[in-house]
Amino acid sequence: MGTTGPRSFRSPAVFAAPPLSPAGHPQDDSRGAEPDRRVHALGAWAGRSRLTIAAWLVGLAVTSALLWSPAVVFGVRNPSAHLVLDSVDACVALLVASLVFGRFLRHGRLQDLLLSQGLVLLAAAGLGLTYLTEVLGGIRAGTLDIWLPLAIRVVGALLILAAALAHTRPAKRMLRRRLLTLAPLPLLAAVYLALWTGRDRLPVAFDPGSAPVSAENALLTGHPVLLLAQGAAAVSFFIASVAFASQSAKRDDELLRWLGPACALGAFARLNYVLFPSLYTDWLYTGDLLRTGCYLLLLVGAAREIRTYWRAQVTAAVLDDRRRLARELHDGVIQELAYIRAESRAIPVDVASGIRIVNACDRALDEARAAVQALGRTSDEPLSFTVHRAATELAARYGIDLRVDLDEAITVDSEQQHALMRITREAVSNAVHHGKATGVHIRLSEAGDRRRLAIADDGVGFDVPAGTDTTGYGLVSMQARARALPGTFNVEARPAGGSVVTVQW
Repeated sequence: MGTTGPRSFRSPAVFAAPPLSPAGHPQDDSRGAEPDRRVHALGAWAGRSRLTIAAWLVGLAVTSALLWSPAVVFGVRNPSAHLVLDSVDACVALLVASLVFGRFLRHGRLQDLLLSQGLVLLAAAGLGLTYLTEVLGGIRAGTLDIWLPLAIRVVGALLILAAALAHTRPAKRMLRRRLLTLAPLPLLAAVYLALWTGRDRLPVAFDPGSAPVSAENALLTGHPVLLLAQGAAAVSFFIASVAFASQSAKRDDELLRWLGPACALGAFARLNYVLFPSLYTDWLYTGDLLRTGCYLLLLVGAAREIRTYWRAQVTAAVLDDRRRLARELHDGVIQELAYIRAESRAIPVDVASGIRIVNACDRALDEARAAVQALGRTSDEPLSFTVHRAATELAARYGIDLRVDLDEAITVDSEQQHALMRITREAVSNAVHHGKATGVHIRLSEAGDRRRLAIADDGVGFDVPAGTDTTGYGLVSMQARARALPGTFNVEARPAGGSVVTVQW
């Protein structure tokens, strides 16, 4: 075969020569490829961030209609619906916060911790703080009952912004993680005590009694600090939306994919509250609808995250069971077969059954080891590695020369990978046992949309009967596996001329 001993495989693309300049020197085409890479990266980002882009367009359309279509009335006066939306939004925020906190406990990422805390503060501001101030009584309307939830919402928005900027940074040290976990409670208490202490000096942020009787032309009403706070929250959500969208284009994370559009609608909701602070009235306005849209997107993201989590749990359980079966086969069946094979060596050489028993043990060990490898294989193992490992193991066992030429870029699903690995093992075993080969050459290549696995040997070959696809159970098994890919199977063999097994799919 021209090469002795097993060789490591390398992708053919690694050895591709660079284009030459007219002078014969390698030509650097990195400058020309750079714009193409940027265009490709931009297209990939736009594809993964289309939900965020759509949310931005919806928010822009709603806000533009509010500003430049004064004849259109968007508001609906409905105190009950206002209360229902507040409660639903707060419950969704708490649900997503608990889910994200569970992610933090599993992975220890600072991003998940900050995000869960921000959502908890938003839920507290929307559900309990306003009613708490009403229960206490003796508070002037439009002061503490507005400033307290407003301050908590701004802090929650800042925490979500910090989460977006934290990326995958871990929360180091267990003590620090525990302190950060409890941070919202003292923060809520500190803000409440500060505002409660100065409640008599708080200005009126927005007087619900002076709320307009129509949703028309009610722009920029309220204390300037109220408007600035809502604007700060809007800017925080805008930046967080862009950051989450950018990260979702790089990470395969279902919840992260929906955080970008949710934050976009949350930002436009705050911007609409600047124009019309319906949050503190009995009116349902564009800001309320956009805010509810934000939480609905979070709910969708949470549902998809839960589905992904349970799929991962099922996959992990299956992999654990496969590994357990692999250990049982290795420690039980393989050990017993190896013992039988070793004991069979004691049978005299002139007894024909002894050789048949040893050969049967070898075949059984090959099958058992192949089953162990299939059960213990990880799902992300490349096809080239699987084929190379199986061929190298057989080459070392039978003492034959092996050459491999495997394209690492070829990918297949797990079922196809297992079938191709078994075809490789069967073809190499046939070449040794039946063809008396001393060398095998395996090639995995791709041309257009067709992929090809070829196993050639230098054995004595055999005659393939005319009118039949294959002969022998081993060849029938390989043919069945190839057709199930789906693909085609072909054997080229001549007496004393070696053989070539080819699978195309």
